[in-house]
Amino acid sequence: MSGSKPDILWAPHHVDRFVVCDSELSLYHIDSAVSSELKAGSLRLSEETTATLLSINSDTPYMKCVAWYPKYDPECLLAVGQANGRVVLTSLGQDHNSKSKDLIGKEFVPKHARQCNTLAWNPLDSNWLAAGLDKHRADFSVLIWDISSKYAPETAVATEKVRLSAGDVEAGLVVTKPLYELGQNDACLSLCWLPRDQKLLLAGMHRNLAIFDLRNTSQKIFVNTKAVQGVTVDPYFHDRVASFYEGQVAIWDLRKFEKPVLTLTEQPKPLTKVAWCPTRTGLLATLTRDSNIIRLYDMQHTPTPIGDETEPTIIERSVQPCENYIASFAWHPTSQNRMVVVTPNRTMSDFTVFERISLAWSPVTSLMWACGRHLYECTEEGKASSLEKDIATKMRLRALSSFLYMKILMKQYTEDMDQKLTGNKGPLVYAGIKSIVKSSLGTTENLRQSRSGSDRQADIIQYLSEERSLALQLCGWIKKGTDLDVEPFLNSLEQEGDWERAAAVALFNLDIRRAIQILNKGASSGKGDLNLNVVAMALSGYTDEKNSLWREMCSTLRLQLNNPYLCAMFAFLTSESGSYDGVLYENNVAVRDRVAFACKFLNDAQLNRFIEKLTNEMKEAGNLEGILLTGLTKDGVDLMESYVDRTGDVQTASYCMLQGSPSDVLKDERVQYWIENYRNLLDAWRFWHKRAEFDIHRSKLDPSSKPLAQLVSIIKAYFSALCASSMSQDVKSSFTSSLGFPGHSLEYLVPALHQPPVLPKTPALFMPSIGDIPFWCL
Repeated sequence: MSGSKPDILWAPHHVDRFVVCDSELSLYHIDSAVSSELKAGSLRLSEETTATLLSINSDTPYMKCVAWYPKYDPECLLAVGQANGRVVLTSLGQDHNSKSKDLIGKEFVPKHARQCNTLAWNPLDSNWLAAGLDKHRADFSVLIWDISSKYAPETAVATEKVRLSAGDVEAGLVVTKPLYELGQNDACLSLCWLPRDQKLLLAGMHRNLAIFDLRNTSQKIFVNTKAVQGVTVDPYFHDRVASFYEGQVAIWDLRKFEKPVLTLTEQPKPLTKVAWCPTRTGLLATLTRDSNIIRLYDMQHTPTPIGDETEPTIIERSVQPCENYIASFAWHPTSQNRMVVVTPNRTMSDFTVFERISLAWSPVTSLMWACGRHLYECTEEGKASSLEKDIATKMRLRALSSFLYMKILMKQYTEDMDQKLTGNKGPLVYAGIKSIVKSSLGTTENLRQSRSGSDRQADIIQYLSEERSLALQLCGWIKKGTDLDVEPFLNSLEQEGDWERAAAVALFNLDIRRAIQILNKGASSGKGDLNLNVVAMALSGYTDEKNSLWREMCSTLRLQLNNPYLCAMFAFLTSESGSYDGVLYENNVAVRDRVAFACKFLNDAQLNRFIEKLTNEMKEAGNLEGILLTGLTKDGVDLMESYVDRTGDVQTASYCMLQGSPSDVLKDERVQYWIENYRNLLDAWRFWHKRAEFDIHRSKLDPSSKPLAQLVSIIKAYFSALCASSMSQDVKSSFTSSLGFPGHSLEYLVPALHQPPVLPKTPALFMPSIGDIPFWCL
């Protein structure tokens, strides 16, 4: 404006035109920069856009404010507020039709000259133009002009001829009688029409915000505040208004106009402009004096509630459209989050505010993100293996297969449910080898036995007890009973083609001849390793002499072997009695095999130290093989916690811990947390039937989780009433067929239908949705 910083306005109906106004009006056309090279007279706004000057209007000096006519016709009509209070209608050199010719040059003059601060066109009745002026003790500060007025009243013509200079338009284009006069003896600093009603005008007066109703101008609604500048209505939420004072922005709700619902963080410098984004809900931009930063406040997700006294949460961020200070900015009316900024020296920049990107994982591991109005889905091509490794995918596939994996994993434990420890009535499945071994202290017998199949016999001490035999059973080496025969276990390993492990187990049971037979058999099999013959040959030359060439060669061969079981075999043969670290700490050997070996060859003190150390390692690593040691006890929960922290597999944790003692395990907060999370996960996958199966399985193992009998009766009665009242006979028939009972009536499946259902007097709030209840669960 004249003597002030420039302002910028987008054309309301031409998305490629804008006006820069200071001492003159300059109309620009914005175009794509890639369509043509930069022409003479064009300005580069960004890498993609340029601006070309179309016309200049210098006929309206002393401009203080400008407002663009809101309708399409006439298309380039502007109202200019001047320092003397006049409002002049002008254009930007476009072709004049009959309507625009009657309006161009028309002036609206107040009774007393003072500065015009703000202008606002009525968005519904476009003939109404509101002007806000400075204070005059004998005049009004809010004048509403009707631009369709033909002439000035005769009583005012003489006065106007005196006040008008020779360069003014003739008196026939001067209007001195406003349609409405409001705000007597006050100053108006800002104006805006309320979209919800064309008769309501919101004005920022000197010390208050006032809502004027033109149907009754003698009354107004007002609230005392200093935040009276820059009033603007949210285009997406018409009851939300923003205004500012100095460096502070106030957000108002017109439905509770007593005080601001939110006051934004005060800025160190005075504000010069605030504006709502017309293409994005709840996005407010603010600009301070002498700054190149535009601050954005995102209130999209926090609509102001009625009666809520707490301030809504907003997201605040800043953008820097250019390096120089910004004089003003204007949002583009249609392009999302786009604005043009202008500097004090009229340098302009076209800038787009990029949306914050919100990421979300779907329950079926699809990655989605939202950016503005667009929703994107991320897919990985050629990387199916990485998706298959994801724990969420694994759990979902297990749930689809009724989690056979977990049933197989727990099989070896559940088979021993009926076995009891001596003097202990608790099921063996809960105890764990750590507890079993501790109970064997003082009852262990030792037995000296030599390796069968060796020419030179050397006695090796083995340890026996009932508890150690039970531990060997849990490790899978022997079956139930007192028989210590490992031959069935060796046969099963041979059938699986696990030749190295079978040979090692045979050797650990001091049967070298059987180990050699297994290795030879493995070498001759279709998928066997021919190197097994070399290992068998090395075993056949076993000697217990400490300084023999055989021991020296075996020690060298052991370092060259890749299979951990073959390494453990030679470590066992070259170890001193009672010192078997080469076997016990071969980490690639299965935990159950190392534990079984320890139970056979370590004394009570050594065994307890080894089991304790191995248990701590398993708990720290979250290794599920450690459940063999901890059992489904508190130690088992600690181990499972490490496993869940490492993998996120709440499915395994839930099924596994449900096998534990309800009194010791299921009451643990961690266990309940895993179970509830897994149930929620099944709900998220929409596996309603799988969720019901899990709940049934849980109720069998944990009686405290069974639903109340009253709730079950409510569900049954509700289902019965629904079937009886709303299903035709054809629908009932197709329904029973879909359940796998073709030819049967619904009454056959639901006996309660033979009698009128009696619904308990229970609030409807607690009535379950029948769509979420599998029929067979009732």
